[in-house]
Formats: sequence, structure tokens, C-alpha cells
Amino acid sequence: LKSNPSNNEEKEAQTQLTKSDELQRLHSQALSAYQQEDYEAAISLLDEILAVCVWDAELRELRAECYIKEGEPSKAISDLKAAAKLKNDNTEAFYKISRIYYQLGDHELSLSEVRECLKLDQDHKQCFSLYKQVKKLNKQIESAEEFIREGRYEDAISKYDSVMKTEPEVPIYATRAKERICHSLSKNQQATEAIKLCTEVLQLEPTNVNALKDRAEAYLLEDMYEE
Repeated sequence: LKSNPSNNEEKEAQTQLTKSDELQRLHSQALSAYQQEDYEAAISLLDEILAVCVWDAELRELRAECYIKEGEPSKAISDLKAAAKLKNDNTEAFYKISRIYYQLGDHELSLSEVRECLKLDQDHKQCFSLYKQVKKLNKQIESAEEFIREGRYEDAISKYDSVMKTEPEVPIYATRAKERICHSLSKNQQATEAIKLCTEVLQLEPTNVNALKDRAEAYLLEDMYEE
């Protein structure tokens, strides 16, 4: 502006400057809301800023943190994936994405994302620790499913018992394991045990179609046609 002032340029520059001041004010408010644990307000303010500052990785990471706190992990993943692309060697974003997928029960996507982190830094402690856990769990689940395909139901049940021991902290894995054990028991003609376990699963997830079908098969084995 100082080197080449003109009415048009000055007007444009003034508009940009006003907008920039406004965004800085919103940024301060967003940080303040985040620190006060008002995550809903922080998200709303960050939405406004990111509509203009589309390529700001740190703001996306902050909004992702707010989404996690608000119990909206899938929205957090979207922001973290953008942040991983926008910032070089963003191991932290890959680690967080992997952890979210793991907590949601998607061990395969979790494994894929944590590998991306280790490609950037093979000595990353958190990623390596998570990688070992997810890889072990993934292998056990794959092995159990292979046993089911081969009709080796006793082996599948044993392997899914191991899954529950490997991951006792994230409830979704225990529920999925019980669902597959119930399936194996039903296929193995162990109707009483199948009914008991399927009922456990259905108390947690009343609309679980697989558990309903497997319990129905078990009821048929017991001649319990009404049930």
C-alpha cells in the first residue's frame, strides 16, 4: 500500500485488515472457550475461522480435540486427516486417528493409520506401542475368523477368548468377541451356551442382527419354536 497506493487497493487492504482483526478476536475467544471446557462454543468459533483459514492445520487439530471431548470422534477424524496432509511429518495426527479408530472398534483402519505414523518416525514411542497392541489384536481376530470359515469352532472360541484378554479396556471388542463366540457355539450345536451368550450381547445391543439370527438357530436346536 505504501509503495503503490490507489483507492481500490486501499479499500481491499482495509477490508482484509478488518477481517484479519476479527479472525484474531475469534481465535482468542475459541482458545478461551477451549480452556474453559466449553467445547461446543469453541467448535462454533473455530467453524467461523476455518471457513476463511481453510489450510490451518493447528486450528483443525484444536477443533478435532473439541470434537473428541464432545463425543463426536468421526468428525475429529476428518479434521485430523486434513491436518496430517497440511503439516509435514504430522505423526501426532496419525497417532490420534489410529487411536480413535481403535476405540471405535475398527482395528484394521487403526493399524493402517499407525503404520503411517511409523513410516514418518519408526522410533515414535506412542505409535510403536499402539502398533504392537493393534497388530496383536488384528492377528487374533483374523485367525479366529479363519477358524470359523474352516468350521473349527472350538479353536475360534478359544481365539476369541484371547481377544477379550488382549483388549479388556475397550468394550466393543468384548461385545464383538462374544457375538462371534455365540455364532460358533450355535454352529457347533452347543445351543444352551449359545443362547446364554447371545442374550448377553443382545442386552448390550438389542438390534444386533447377527446375535438375533444365531440365537434363533440355537432355539431351533432346542425345539423352542416360539422363541
